[in-house]
Amino acid sequence: MADAIRVLLVDDHQVVRRGLRTFLEVQDDIEVVGEAADGAEGVALAGELRPDVILMDVRMPGMDGVEALRRLRELDHHARVLIVTSFTEQRTVVPALRAGAAGYVYKDIDPDALAGAIRSVHAGHVLLQAEVAGALLAQEETHSGQGRAGSLTEREREVLGLIADGRSNREIARALVLSEKTVKTHVSNILMKLDLSDRTQAALWAVRHGLS
Repeated sequence: MADAIRVLLVDDHQVVRRGLRTFLEVQDDIEVVGEAADGAEGVALAGELRPDVILMDVRMPGMDGVEALRRLRELDHHARVLIVTSFTEQRTVVPALRAGAAGYVYKDIDPDALAGAIRSVHAGHVLLQAEVAGALLAQEETHSGQGRAGSLTEREREVLGLIADGRSNREIARALVLSEKTVKTHVSNILMKLDLSDRTQAALWAVRHGLS
């Protein structure tokens, strides 16, 4: 399984971790490399095991999922974090996405859909269940109206559309025949003009306003 997606499970319920491991271990392209019972242990194991994707609950004793996401971002960890939780409230969804989660799904998700979600976020896509996307879009509605689209240049619109498609800066650079440094500058300008904090919000903004 040299090319398998390396997954770390972070959940305070052992029965949940056991169930996830049991299902994921039968997937040919997914390998569970470790388990953690809280955010602090998850951050430590992420540094040690270097997983590609982390499945993380939001509410855990000690360091919760949102704080763990912030710590992973501070440490510039490359892993993509997929939140897997039973909490659906907007006040739980939005902070997790702002902290850098690449996806947010509920624990009642179909097992095959979960495997697909892992593959999707590993490929660089933003993955949200419909009601989760709705919660975040509602939160952003008052901060990023349609009028701000007019402040974007044509090139920035192209870059934003590719961000919404889940493309990395390197992939965007190749598609538009630009340097990665130039793409990074465009991304920074987009976030500043739209008053957004990260690529997840930018992707959702693009979908909401028809740029994807």
